[in-house]
Amino acid sequence: MEQINRLMEQAVKDNVFPGGVLLVSKDGAIRFFEAYGYANIFSKRRMTKDTVFDLASLTKTLATTLAVMKLVQESELDIEQTLESVLQEFQNTEKGQIRIRHLLGHYSGLPDHRLYYERLRLLSPDKRRNALRSLLVKEPLIYPVGKKVIYSDLGFMILGWIVERVSGKRLDRFVDEAIYKTLGLENLFFVEVPPFPPFGEGGNSFFAGKDVFKKKWPRELNFAATELCPWRNILLEGIVHDDNACASGGIEGHAGLFGTAENIYILLSELLKNFQSCFSACVFHRDILKVFFERQKDTDRALGFDMPAPRDASCGRFFSKRSIGHLGFTGTSFWMDLDLSVFVILLTNRVHPSRDNVKIKAFRPELHDAVMKSLAITT
Repeated sequence: MEQINRLMEQAVKDNVFPGGVLLVSKDGAIRFFEAYGYANIFSKRRMTKDTVFDLASLTKTLATTLAVMKLVQESELDIEQTLESVLQEFQNTEKGQIRIRHLLGHYSGLPDHRLYYERLRLLSPDKRRNALRSLLVKEPLIYPVGKKVIYSDLGFMILGWIVERVSGKRLDRFVDEAIYKTLGLENLFFVEVPPFPPFGEGGNSFFAGKDVFKKKWPRELNFAATELCPWRNILLEGIVHDDNACASGGIEGHAGLFGTAENIYILLSELLKNFQSCFSACVFHRDILKVFFERQKDTDRALGFDMPAPRDASCGRFFSKRSIGHLGFTGTSFWMDLDLSVFVILLTNRVHPSRDNVKIKAFRPELHDAVMKSLAITT
């Protein structure tokens, strides 16, 4: 796979990202696993294969969707349930008839994103999470329910809330106890943001960048740095990049998960084994996975997962139609081909030190095509 190695090395030289980790697997065997570049360009700390990345929107698939899947499997939730049947806060609102399926498939009618953090950071820490949920209840729909696919962070914030209400546990604790610990995954976890004092209007430099965002860890971890945050006035490292997730405490359904390439590989391997009815820890049943991995009508999405688009897919040209994956804003992604048993896990810190770097958009399909060619898969 020398071509793959050259592509990754050139990407670092071309400032596609400061550093990255690439893991490729075929038929249950790792074929390629290497680290490149820098985890932190200022300290010159190198990227390693065990670097912990802010996974951004991979949280939606690897935490929230799997949590929902687990609750459905245990008959504690149904994807056809309405929002108001689970969260009474949505009763007598226009969002009450949104179904769990709509939220998972991004056709609930909710907008994609809102700058909630600008309001939340003005509040005392103990009020922020409830304030976020109040904003979600009040947020108007921009399309009728079920009529248009709009990728929505807000929908997954609500799904995280649903998981907590049904399970009686905080999202991070539920996924850890129900899924991650079963598989021995120590390097997939949420990072709770220490309660920071309220910021003044437009930010408050007195608090920003101080020790309020520092977290003590029981073990040494090599975090990939992300952005120089303008409102927190620090280089983010081991603190969630997503503004809304940070302002509400770091544990949300749309963002907040951190992890390593190896732990993601173990988790995805379990999903594939369960889907193929192979011997495994059997965290999930095949019939549940078949429901969640099925392409939704007239979309490029399964329930909680992306699927290859007909044109300009981030996974390139050679992944089969029965592939699932997801992208993360910080520069992370995974693709898993259910028919060919191929995984490509690409974790980078492309937002380090600025989110303005978008070169990874063109790089992703080129890399995935090169990977598939190296595996002699070109049809």
